[in-house]
Amino acid sequence: MTADGAPDEHTLPASGPAGAGLTTEADGTTTHGTTTHGTTTAGTTTAGTTTDGTTTAALTRPDSVPPPSERAVRRRLTTEIWIVLGLSLGRSGIYAMVAILDRLTAGPPLGDQTTTLNPSRSARPWLDLIYQVLQIGFALIPVALALYLLSANGRSAVRRIGLDVTRPWRDLGVGAALAAAIGIPGLGLYALGRALGITVQVQAEALNSAWWTIPILLFAAIQNALLEEVIAVGYLMERLRDLRWRTPLIVLASALLRGSYHLYQGWGPFFGNFVMGLVFAEYYRRRRRVMPLVVAHTIMDMVVFVGYASIPDEWRDALHLS
Repeated sequence: MTADGAPDEHTLPASGPAGAGLTTEADGTTTHGTTTHGTTTAGTTTAGTTTDGTTTAALTRPDSVPPPSERAVRRRLTTEIWIVLGLSLGRSGIYAMVAILDRLTAGPPLGDQTTTLNPSRSARPWLDLIYQVLQIGFALIPVALALYLLSANGRSAVRRIGLDVTRPWRDLGVGAALAAAIGIPGLGLYALGRALGITVQVQAEALNSAWWTIPILLFAAIQNALLEEVIAVGYLMERLRDLRWRTPLIVLASALLRGSYHLYQGWGPFFGNFVMGLVFAEYYRRRRRVMPLVVAHTIMDMVVFVGYASIPDEWRDALHLS
């Protein structure tokens, strides 16, 4: 009730016994009957004591939360890196190391063993298509996660790592040049590894012959490029930079990660992808743009996947490609 007898708009209805109503006055003081419980000021609520000796509970909110320590920030970033890699390329690297151990102890030499990059997942073409689409879609979830985490401070992660399309022609030209500089020697390294018996025979695809085979291979090439370049280069190098790693160690870590998840193909692909990782990581360090790397990786995979699928079966047999 106000001084002039009008009802106070801050008065709450009574609860419990008569006279035990809870009233909040305009100055922020909370009373229970005739006894003050506490006062709310500037984000802090204090507790009071009633006439019957009961102490009331109240929430206490600090006026400001102190910023986390540098050690806490570093610990959180390190944990984040392990989670992202554990869901994506780091997991692939662990499996690849187990796979090469299996190959080395299986009996036949590496040169007599085979692996397939894009295998068929069902003998029924329509079901195989569904599996392939799901595989591509779910493989891109870690990419979305990495971009989301990089944008935690409000800055666009796409612009931060240079994944935007603001310079399409320049990115296309640089990507094509990188694809030629890496891809052509890479084919020679693969042939050398096969000759030395340190590289397994890699079949680029084993899909059913259907109308969707080529489109699926093109989307698989784009998916591989986004997954590897965004995570192994853009995300990892940005996060290691946030952790204040030295530049040579950042470049080396990115290259080793790239080589690790190709280890299941043998020692030749491991070394070749490690060198590719050094080149790509150094380019990103200088330019801070990942889009040319995505373009280069897409071109290389498209040439391998679609080119392999376009070779007649008899030619594959003659070239020992199948």
